[in-house]
Amino acid sequence: MFHVFQYQPLRLITLNSLSSMCLKLMLSRPVAFAQIRKSWFSSHSLLGKKNIILMGPPGAGKTTIGRIVGQKLDCPVIDIDNDVLETTWNMSVSEKLQDIGYEEFLEEEGKALLKFSASGSVISLSGSNPMHAAGMQHIKKNGIVVYLDVPTTVVMSRLEPREMDRIVGLSPGVSLKDVLQFRKQFYKRWFDIRVLCGEDVAAEVVAEKVLDAVKRYQDSELETFISTRSSRSGRSMDEDSHNLYFSDVVTQGLALDGGLFVPERGLPKFTAEEWQGLIEATYIERAQVILERCIHPADIPASKLAEITETAYGENFSCSKVAPVRHLAGNQFLLELFHGPTASFKDFALQLVPHLFAYCIPRSCNYLILVATSGDTGSAVLDGFSRLHDTDKQRIAVVNFFPEDGVSPIQKSQMIGCQTENAWSVGVKSDFDFCQAAIKQIFTNSDFTGFLTVEYGTALAAANSINWARLLPQIVYHASAYLDLIHQGIISFGSPVDICIPTGNFGNMLAAFYAKMMGIPIRKCICASNENNVLTDFIRTGVYDLRGRKLISSFSPAVDILKSSNLERYLHLIANEDGQLVTQLFNQLENEGHFQLQKDLLGKLQQDLVAGWCSDEDCLAAIHSVYSTTGYILDTHTAVAKVVADRLQDRTCPIIISSTAHYSKFAPAILRALRIAEINQNPLSQLHLLSSYSALPPIHWGLLETLKKTGNGDHQVCAADISMLMSHIETLIQNHFM
Repeated sequence: MFHVFQYQPLRLITLNSLSSMCLKLMLSRPVAFAQIRKSWFSSHSLLGKKNIILMGPPGAGKTTIGRIVGQKLDCPVIDIDNDVLETTWNMSVSEKLQDIGYEEFLEEEGKALLKFSASGSVISLSGSNPMHAAGMQHIKKNGIVVYLDVPTTVVMSRLEPREMDRIVGLSPGVSLKDVLQFRKQFYKRWFDIRVLCGEDVAAEVVAEKVLDAVKRYQDSELETFISTRSSRSGRSMDEDSHNLYFSDVVTQGLALDGGLFVPERGLPKFTAEEWQGLIEATYIERAQVILERCIHPADIPASKLAEITETAYGENFSCSKVAPVRHLAGNQFLLELFHGPTASFKDFALQLVPHLFAYCIPRSCNYLILVATSGDTGSAVLDGFSRLHDTDKQRIAVVNFFPEDGVSPIQKSQMIGCQTENAWSVGVKSDFDFCQAAIKQIFTNSDFTGFLTVEYGTALAAANSINWARLLPQIVYHASAYLDLIHQGIISFGSPVDICIPTGNFGNMLAAFYAKMMGIPIRKCICASNENNVLTDFIRTGVYDLRGRKLISSFSPAVDILKSSNLERYLHLIANEDGQLVTQLFNQLENEGHFQLQKDLLGKLQQDLVAGWCSDEDCLAAIHSVYSTTGYILDTHTAVAKVVADRLQDRTCPIIISSTAHYSKFAPAILRALRIAEINQNPLSQLHLLSSYSALPPIHWGLLETLKKTGNGDHQVCAADISMLMSHIETLIQNHFM
């Protein structure tokens, strides 16, 4: 069976010892990437013997579009229905179908495809060809399969009654819609490239999109990454000699110069028609389409990406809509991001990223993932990596550092309960900012990372939101929320919305801004902070000032953050990718504790962002008020966003508030907000008390199960000393990999 390039180039390298192998991989991996990509893509040029194979449902326009593409390329055009099947059978497709019936027709059609061969041609398949596995395996060996993805409603409106007798599977009791939905599984199995086709898009336009998609497929050199601290020439000093691709940045995490990776040529843009074509799609289908545009098939083929997406969001979320949008009151809507296994928005990235990571890394080297968390990331990353296949868990482990006294009791119990044979939690006697800064310093300590590689054959990687792959799934749910409002009849496409997000490390907010760049009509991004309101002050004044500020423990611990890592990516973007300026600003922040934006950059920032903050008292009051009026319980972070949204929105358009965690995780604060006088200190007892309220949404299923199995679970505790963290890391590597 021919696959679209199962891209694992470094697995081709064989060395005598694991240690030397990992060291060589770390030193030469990007060069190997570039060399193998170049040789593969040159051998898959359309100028050779490859075919472009158009696949899609009846009514997708395969025949017409095939002719246009053939004309533009000046190459032969073959329509399987007209030029192969009817010629072979000496009768029409509809006559053959009526003569022998559905099942035998598929077999005869497949046999005809197995006898067919062509090269350097544009081939339009029949709508049912993909249902015959052997036939598709045969034809795919010498071609690039392009899936013309047309919404089911559009197909049904296009097909005329006289064409129905050609549709395989259509019969009394089986509707056209049923047939089209059934076939999607086969189209998704075989395609290399997806082209979205809207209702009113001309065939000429679709043909151009096909050619553009094929060009992208053949040339991954355009989809490289740079550091936010790279020079204007596009490369940091450490990365001048080679390109970096998605597979590189997923495994490397942090750039060698201390910056964060971003796409060198920005993110892909969707047309209005393409977005509208996703209105009827499921969440998983939307995720697959968006991720395919952001991840080149040379890094992860579309078929593998679909498999990973199904695994991530198929059964691990308690709500079939995955990220439902619920009306709260007035013009306010909640984007519920807590239906994953660990009850927070972090699950959207961390049910997906471990599988991306496992696919991209070389199988000949061990990896230890380092994570710093202010609360929710810890359990999410532990749960996500624990769901890998057993063979992957033997070579990939994760250690989660969290502030020992800076998370809620339930969050701590959750992180302890999520520990498995390849995933551990370490409490640090400090705050989140120390944990995050320590991980950055460890990554840039070449002596230590080199020692781990040589001595133990183990490389370090990051799973925090500093890792580019963490941001992509977040873009998906912001886009999906907008499409859901259209599907619910609240707005039409093009109508603006505001988004309000409780913001700490700025990753969720950055993802919303990226969704806006990709074509979602977001008007304002509202950053909501608690009393650790350094971001609010920065957005209002342009001054990022940490001098004299100390972290304040709050009821919303996930945003108890003073240094917002992903802000660096946003500033790099609005500064026209001026890496030197970004380096200057963040070096000044590191060395002097502050920096100030230039007036023009502050103006750009304030066009995109507004900000506010609320106290713990206002947060609890909002929880009580919303429950009293609606019966719905907000978690403490969503309540922060609700308060800020009330203060800053102008009510001229809908506002989507990101509900980033389930209230069950913060039971003591919630019970206090509901004015319960006596609160039992046992987390499980707190949840049982909350469940008696019969509120919306109900108590989180996964959280209850985790707390039940936690019992007296143990975890390691470490002093706020980087050398101690490094010692813990070495010990964990010895225990797991050696």
